[in-house]
Amino acid sequence: MSKIGELIDYFAEARVELGKVTWPTKQQTISVTWVVILLSFLLAIFLGLADLGLSKLVKLVLK
Repeated sequence: MSKIGELIDYFAEARVELGKVTWPTKQQTISVTWVVILLSFLLAIFLGLADLGLSKLVKLVLK
């Protein structure tokens, strides 16, 4: 089989598989996006505070 034929078969099979996917609703996508944004923000705050605390600790130890 030629490379072109293999490429066509690949995309045909990919299209069939995409038809089997259960896509989330718009509301589910929005909800999950907000959860990701919130968790990212909370993690950034935690890491910032941990960095601040550890840098103060290192300065205290080196003093």
